Amino acid sequence: MLIDWFTVAAQVVNFLILVWLLKRFLYRPILDAIDAREKRIAKELADADAKKAEAQQARETFQNKNEAFDKQRAALLSQAEEEAKAERLRLMDEARQAADTLSAKRQEEQRNKAHNLNQAVSRQVQQEVFAIARKALTDLAETSLEERMGEVFIRRLRELDDPTKADLGEALKTATDPAIVRSAFDLPAAQRSAIQNALNETFSADIPIRFETAPDVISGIVLTTNGQKLAWSIADYLASLEKGVDELLKKQDTPEPPPESNTGKSAEEHGT
Repeated sequence: MLIDWFTVAAQVVNFLILVWLLKRFLYRPILDAIDAREKRIAKELADADAKKAEAQQARETFQNKNEAFDKQRAALLSQAEEEAKAERLRLMDEARQAADTLSAKRQEEQRNKAHNLNQAVSRQVQQEVFAIARKALTDLAETSLEERMGEVFIRRLRELDDPTKADLGEALKTATDPAIVRSAFDLPAAQRSAIQNALNETFSADIPIRFETAPDVISGIVLTTNGQKLAWSIADYLASLEKGVDELLKKQDTPEPPPESNTGKSAEEHGT
């Protein structure tokens, strides 16, 4: 069998031309299209990975923010509860203090009312007692009793101490008006003469005297002259006793200090 090398060569050339044509006009566009598609797919995959990572980061950020919000909300709720508890305790303590203050004020008012009532009753009883005593002595006083008071007055005049005697003597000697001797009843002439003699002898001078009656001088005799006074009467004893009772009542007028309030103790208990 004879080989036609020209035909073989022509076929080889045709095959090479066909391969070049296929590579130039068919395989190259297909390869370029495949490369472009692979690049596009790789880019899309990269974009998808980037979006996935971004979404994951956003998700983590949202979770972190949500956890921080939950913690902040819990802290705010706890703080609000503590503030509400503290405010409730403060209001309760203020109410308790106000109640204690009001109770102490009422107790003080009651003590003052009771004290004032006791003082008023004491003063009223005192006034009634002294008024009855004065009235009884006034009703029982007679001329004979006044005469006996004159004798006591004369004895007291003779028993004056030196300073009192000197002051009274000076007042009697420098007085421009007669000395006044007062008694509840008119003294008899003998009694007046005895008093006059006692004054003259005591002060070694002729002492002018004017006798007067004074219903307020209960069972006694009063000598007054130039600002000086010499008296002896039951009324003086009553006045002295009344003065002593007044001083005793004044001492009792000072109210007792109120008891200590337990407000501080309550506050400490709440603080603990």
